[in-house]
Amino acid sequence: MLIDAPLFKWGILPFLIFLARACDVSMSTVRIILLSKGKRYIASLIGFFEVLIWLLAIRQISLNLTNVVCYVAYAGGFSIGTFVGMLIEDRLAIGTQVIRVITKKEVAELINYLKAEGYGVTSMEAQGSTGKVHMIFTIIKRSDLMKVLNIIKRFNPKAFYTIEDVRSVSEGIFPNE
Repeated sequence: MLIDAPLFKWGILPFLIFLARACDVSMSTVRIILLSKGKRYIASLIGFFEVLIWLLAIRQISLNLTNVVCYVAYAGGFSIGTFVGMLIEDRLAIGTQVIRVITKKEVAELINYLKAEGYGVTSMEAQGSTGKVHMIFTIIKRSDLMKVLNIIKRFNPKAFYTIEDVRSVSEGIFPNE
């Protein structure tokens, strides 16, 4: 029988455990990130399948306690699953972020360009540790991050900026796409 064959026990089964663990940990990573962004319902649905897959994998481990290759596959799947989960989350780019730009350089051109691109911009003059500075705030869709950073760098390559996740936004100005 195939299940009793050495190839299955020492090759195929560990590979299936590895895949299952990579899937459930990837799902776990995405689920946690979705929870932090307030997406409760989809996170709950992902959690259901995550635990189901985990139960199937751990059952095979418990049925094959003498198979050390299964342990290694389980641990390897966890490691790869964490990495893959982060890649998936990066590709999804869910949520909004605030970019805060602080610069001594004149900001009128940058502000006008961001507005022309459809981004909402708030600006003010402030006092920094080395003198007067300009501050610009813009709330963007996370998927627009690289585009906006490239705009900022085009107008001021040495601008100091910070990026933070925003849990929720109300009444913002965002580009129409």
